[in-house]
Amino acid sequence: MEYRHLGRTGLKVSPLCLGTMNFGPHTTEPDSYAIMDKSLELGINFFDTANVYGWKSGEGITEQIIGRWLEQGDGRREKIVLATKVYGGMGKWPNESKLSAYHIKRACEESLRRMKTDHIDLYQMHHVDRDTPWEEIWQAMEQLVREGKVLYVGSSNFAGWHIAQANETAKQRHFMGLVSEQSLYNLDARMVELEVVPACESYGLGLIPWSPLGGGFLGGVLKKIAEGRRAADHMKERIEKDRPKLEAWEALCADMGENPADVALAWLLHNPVVTAPIIGPRTMEQLTGSMRAIEINLSDEIMKKLDEIWPGPGGTAPEAYAW
Repeated sequence: MEYRHLGRTGLKVSPLCLGTMNFGPHTTEPDSYAIMDKSLELGINFFDTANVYGWKSGEGITEQIIGRWLEQGDGRREKIVLATKVYGGMGKWPNESKLSAYHIKRACEESLRRMKTDHIDLYQMHHVDRDTPWEEIWQAMEQLVREGKVLYVGSSNFAGWHIAQANETAKQRHFMGLVSEQSLYNLDARMVELEVVPACESYGLGLIPWSPLGGGFLGGVLKKIAEGRRAADHMKERIEKDRPKLEAWEALCADMGENPADVALAWLLHNPVVTAPIIGPRTMEQLTGSMRAIEINLSDEIMKKLDEIWPGPGGTAPEAYAW
């Protein structure tokens, strides 16, 4: 396993990040433990979660599962870089969501309690809060860093100008600011190449793509359906809309002798701004299968073919749409 720096930091993380969103709703607690144990065995040291995962308001079910796993000891906490998020609603009262200093402090303390740890390695804002000034957000984050409860701060679902705004304000306060951005990014969703990717590159943020397989769309969906798998109605509509692309995509992967899911992950890892795509396995098989991606080297010819099948926005802004 070749570890990568998280953005401009000295922190080293695995090139695949274990996403835990399925723990609880789709993966049982014992199976979740087994997946986390196996991840460590495979060398994956970067675990991502959020206080809203588990999808029962205010309970933080997924964080609780991680906490009970960490409580087993054997150096588990010391071996992982633990990332969680703040923003989502954790109750019905007015200050139980978003990024007020009040909510950031309380949400952090509750996440620490649920995960049975004294610090969060990467505390990520799950969405931008347009109603809270950056001075307030950074004051709250700085206090958590001073107290040792948070080591690094990241963002998720930010626009490029939000990254610039956040880090310029942090710079004025002599604070490190954002070190990572977690964005929707895959072969079929390349909008972030316009401004988010350049912003990450300029400010030294590690890009952490979520949904790297497009919800299974890029994971060999045509082959799976041919083998008898059932697809949800929204996926069927998406497949029919882009069937020519999917046929070309899966044929190219077959010619390469690789699984489509592995090529999709390898394509993201080919981008030097990307630190680690998030894999969200529901089963042990899905976890172990993902490891092939870090071994695949994509030639210039293959990259060109992928661009032809899944064209991006045309480069970075403004050249992508202006002279």
